[in-house]
Amino acid sequence: MDPVDLPDSDDPARSHGRDSSPAAHAKIDRILNACGEVPDLQALVQLATSKDGLVHDQVRRKAWPILLGYLPSKEPGSAQYASWKYLPSHKDEEQVGRDVDRSFIYYPKYQTENQLDRRKEQLSAVITQVLRTYPILSYFQGFHDVVQVFLLVLGVNEVAAAVSHLCLLRIRDFMLPALSPSIAHLKLLPAILQAEDAELCRHLSQVQPFFALGATLTLYAHDIEEYGDIARLFDFLLAHGAVVSVYFFAVIILSRREELFDIPADDSDMLHFTLSKLPKPLDLEALIEMTMSVYRRYPPEKLPSRAWARISPYSVLKTTGGNFRQQTLSDGVELFEKQATQLRHEQLRERATATVWKYRRPAGRVGLAIFVGVVAFWLRKRGSESSAAITLRRLWDNIRLKGRH
Repeated sequence: MDPVDLPDSDDPARSHGRDSSPAAHAKIDRILNACGEVPDLQALVQLATSKDGLVHDQVRRKAWPILLGYLPSKEPGSAQYASWKYLPSHKDEEQVGRDVDRSFIYYPKYQTENQLDRRKEQLSAVITQVLRTYPILSYFQGFHDVVQVFLLVLGVNEVAAAVSHLCLLRIRDFMLPALSPSIAHLKLLPAILQAEDAELCRHLSQVQPFFALGATLTLYAHDIEEYGDIARLFDFLLAHGAVVSVYFFAVIILSRREELFDIPADDSDMLHFTLSKLPKPLDLEALIEMTMSVYRRYPPEKLPSRAWARISPYSVLKTTGGNFRQQTLSDGVELFEKQATQLRHEQLRERATATVWKYRRPAGRVGLAIFVGVVAFWLRKRGSESSAAITLRRLWDNIRLKGRH
């Protein structure tokens, strides 16, 4: 499966947004200047956030790698990536094949069946390449929706480097071997709503924020059907830290205030159904402007209920703040491993909690004490002494309190 890039002249997706107005040309000049030999990142972020974003795909090909934290000239070319085909197969390749068969539904338009088949070969190849190169990554359904946008914008020769940086440094939480790090993103939604509109937050309090999972996992690529819209939204999302995507969904909720209040607060099923479907069309420019406004008023550190304090220090929500574009792929692998280790410890503590609670009756106190000691010793051996001590002490105190009643 040797993907062959399609020429720009035959590619309507690549032609999108070629605005010939003087204002567009002036903005393009500013973007290209910001993408110079020494990139002006602050200017590029501002331009990507402002109305119409990065304008069209020829500009995005220069800007997106910089926003992802690397320079294409310093990345291996496609010829140097050829060895990936000889790497061991990834455990998720069968699912990749099934999802790729369902790709390119809405865009690019006006493609022949042969052209679409070539697209799918390219998409399958780049996903497989990244997964085999970084086998620690776990594929998730919908990842192909994200990668197909990068493929259309950047072309087959540049897309693997971009997707590698995206996976390890921007959406790493979604590619861990469990769903809980992804759910942690959603748990910020109630805090953002509480800060901006407490009344609406109360109205939605019976609905768990799982309605936002599909959109946030795929950076909205699964839900937005117009190529120009998703490319423009990616301009914005890549210009900012990962947490901004959560704020963007919160703003979508805020923009639907009247619609949501028309649904009774106790009709959680209908509220969930409504919130899980993005409104069409989306006024992207208005939503982006409002997202930045809410983010500036209520940055993550100031969200109520200590929502930000509960986020793992290894989560992309926190590691894509500050000068995160200085991080390398090796840094991403290291952060992944730290987060995976933390996840394993959390799962062990949850199992320990369930087991302790099972044997909470007085007759099991002696066995329970032995069990708690064994678990504490096991965790200390793995560098989790403080968290183990805190967790087990709380468990024991809770059991003693229960035993008094």
